[in-house]
Amino acid sequence: MTQLASRPAATRPVPDIVTEIPGPRARAHVEFDHGVTSPSLPRAYPLVPVRGEGATIEDIDGNRFLDFAAGIAVNSTGHAHPRVVSAIQEQAEQLIHYSASDFYLPIYPQTCAELGRISPFNEPTRVYLGNSGTEVVEASIKLARLATGRPYVVAFLGGFHGRTYGSVTLTASKSKYHAGFGPLLPGVFHAPYGKVEDLRWFDEVLFERLAPADEVAAIIVEPIQGEGGYIVPEDGFLEGLRRMCDEHGILLIADEIQSGAGRTGRMWAVQHWGVVPDMLLTAKGIASGMPLGALIAPARLLEAWGPGAHGSTFGGNPVACAAALATIELLEEGLTANAAARGRQALAGLHPLHERFPALVREVRGMGLMLGVEFDTPEHAEEVQWACFQRGLLVLECGKSAVRMSPPLVVTESEMATGVRIFSEAVAAVAAERGELLATAEAAGAITGVEAAG
Repeated sequence: MTQLASRPAATRPVPDIVTEIPGPRARAHVEFDHGVTSPSLPRAYPLVPVRGEGATIEDIDGNRFLDFAAGIAVNSTGHAHPRVVSAIQEQAEQLIHYSASDFYLPIYPQTCAELGRISPFNEPTRVYLGNSGTEVVEASIKLARLATGRPYVVAFLGGFHGRTYGSVTLTASKSKYHAGFGPLLPGVFHAPYGKVEDLRWFDEVLFERLAPADEVAAIIVEPIQGEGGYIVPEDGFLEGLRRMCDEHGILLIADEIQSGAGRTGRMWAVQHWGVVPDMLLTAKGIASGMPLGALIAPARLLEAWGPGAHGSTFGGNPVACAAALATIELLEEGLTANAAARGRQALAGLHPLHERFPALVREVRGMGLMLGVEFDTPEHAEEVQWACFQRGLLVLECGKSAVRMSPPLVVTESEMATGVRIFSEAVAAVAAERGELLATAEAAGAITGVEAAG
């Protein structure tokens, strides 16, 4: 491994920036990377991580960052959680791979049973395991059309479901994801998201003018939109979708790939509204960084397809399953509750930013550790993201002009207070550059107040 900073990690604060950002080794690595990797990778900023522990990331130059991105909401139990690492090691020593599509791996149904147990369904379930979120989205499209005999699928404007062909057809968060790839999957419509009044679109537009209700197989929805901006829907929106699906025999698919696995302070975001979908999709945080996705559904629905209808060479591989089983235990032992508590702490600290800089900070929103701050322009969101990076806090843009914070679910009260303080300093710095900071003393008072709120 590349030689890192000489000071022992345990004695160092977080963040701890010891070089310019990005540092010399990071710049050299970025240059090497750009010569050999696919230019399709968007890359947010020049972070070159080599080691992680808990909510801390150390880069190739020895700089330590407070990680409020968590690998895009993937590292739910933090970096290198000892119980997850132990589970991976123990399984790798026994069996790394044998395809569950063709043979009977003991750990595969064990993982399926646990996922069914923690699911919101009140009846027997069956589970399909893939490698990623986009894979199980693809599986859900196939299953919905097969089970209903209907051709059409509805997704939502602002939604993100992946980048493979069927998934990217459902995705409607940015037009760049579609640019140059048409024609996409036929039979997909996009509805407005999040407001109860938006539900009128189905009767007044979709069912009236575009597709009869009895030809719609499924509606797929993120209970809280992720890449589209960390948008929390109005109360009544998801409940209204459920009623409409019941009325017309349409399957409701909850894409919980980013919002699930305890991130919102409940195991699944749909539980905040008491909604039970017909299929639930999970990935990202369910295996703490190992590649695993799952389609969970009532057994009566999943039994619509037979052998050969769908499968995967690597999906549900033993090592990823072992990580998932360890992750589920940790989520139930307190990490989901911690996400709720730390989310309340963060919102209390972030809301004053809207009051302090109303022209710059348009909205603070979120649930649990899905936290979004909306800015007035995309440029200012990017400036805040960069200012956080320079100060040792890792955050990530989303939507049109928002910055998201999705820390590991192990984040502590002290780490959250530090993260909110640094984020507030970054916002104040961007505001100062545009002449909106009225006085240095007032800004310092605002930041101190935010820290105290933690």
